Amino acid sequence: MALYAAPYDPNQPVVCFDERPVQLRRHVHPPQPVAPGQAWREDDQYERCGTCNLFLAFEPARGWRQVIVTERRMAHAFAQVMKHLVDEVYPEAEVIHIVLDNLNIHTPAAFYQTFEPAEARRLTKKLAFHYTPKHASWLNMVEIEFSILARQCLKQRLPSIERVQEEVQAWEAARNAAQATVHWHFTTANARDKFHRRYPQVNP
Repeated sequence: MALYAAPYDPNQPVVCFDERPVQLRRHVHPPQPVAPGQAWREDDQYERCGTCNLFLAFEPARGWRQVIVTERRMAHAFAQVMKHLVDEVYPEAEVIHIVLDNLNIHTPAAFYQTFEPAEARRLTKKLAFHYTPKHASWLNMVEIEFSILARQCLKQRLPSIERVQEEVQAWEAARNAAQATVHWHFTTANARDKFHRRYPQVNP
């Protein structure tokens, strides 16, 4: 919570990060188009077309986000996305603070599995990982952003990775143009109260 409350520093951006699978689905019967006095309708039957994965990086202080679509959620894909943040999104930053959960691919080991040791070390020196507690991923603001993405973009049937890419890029551009962000009210004091078992007790 202290990380969220810190003043904005472009040299040390705070980026909330997570990933999520998307079910690819194709219509079996074409949907009925909108007509006067009648809403758009679709049949409840659909054909499964596999899955893809979304990586979402969200910087609340700037109201900026980027969605990267991949075929699978793998350690090397995670490492490549982190390299993209380091080299292309924040090349001038001293360190990038990444808020993320404890998924097994969210570790420096992913870099050493993907890149040569010198490159892996270069990247890990630019990244500071801040892990949310187990069963408390809601502390990551990207969860709110994913919820909005799901409601505004992913509820429709998307039959291919290419179609997912088109839809999320349009959603991302609109949200970034509006500099939409999350107004976080959960403070360090709230955390000490809710997670009191995790804080050391000082006896007077």
